[in-house]
Amino acid sequence: MITATMRDGVAVITLRRPEKRNALDIPHLNEFTETFSGTLDRGVRTVVVTGEGQCFSAGADLGQVYTSDFREALYRALQAITAASIPVIAAVNGPAIGAGTQLAIACDLRVADVTASFAVPTAKNGLAVDPWTVRRLATLAGGATASAMLLACEIFDVHAAVQRGLADRVGDLDAALRLADELATFAPLSLSYSKRALQRLLEPEARDEHLVALFEECWGSADFAEAQIARVERRTPKFIGK
Repeated sequence: MITATMRDGVAVITLRRPEKRNALDIPHLNEFTETFSGTLDRGVRTVVVTGEGQCFSAGADLGQVYTSDFREALYRALQAITAASIPVIAAVNGPAIGAGTQLAIACDLRVADVTASFAVPTAKNGLAVDPWTVRRLATLAGGATASAMLLACEIFDVHAAVQRGLADRVGDLDAALRLADELATFAPLSLSYSKRALQRLLEPEARDEHLVALFEECWGSADFAEAQIARVERRTPKFIGK
């Protein structure tokens, strides 16, 4: 379930699936996109995204992540955030893993509480994130951090995340709301321009067809199939690089 509450020009969108640590499946991603777009139609000035309970999002629901429909739903949700003309703040409470980290870095700012952590362990699951996510990680946190997350599957706690640029400040949901309230008083046209200018300068829109082909190859590989089988059989996957 995804809910939205409004308060003085600020929308708070909450992932509410605490029994699954707010894992993202196709219905929840589609509902997120619809809910997010609906808040924009209501003229809000800032959006805060957070998770119910003790986890921002444990990432993709592994029962659905190995499908093309999941990828499409995920990237629609991420695009909704980046395409918004207003600032979007992630209030990261607890772990943001895999797709949870993707959701957080799609936001313009991240306020992370003391229990927050970030990781993208796709290499352990025979998966891959799209070139936009790789570029976004490297842009925010630097190539060394992106390499550590994507190649070594390292997990960064809140202090390392702030040091490396994955998070902007340490704080709870109330701190994120105070920031959102402040941004809601700023000039909307200035904020929209700055967001678009940053995206244009830091995230070129040029499509690298070779990278896209390699990305698709990961999702169609024997290792990808092995990861699915290993999950069902409750064992560590044996990857062969094909």
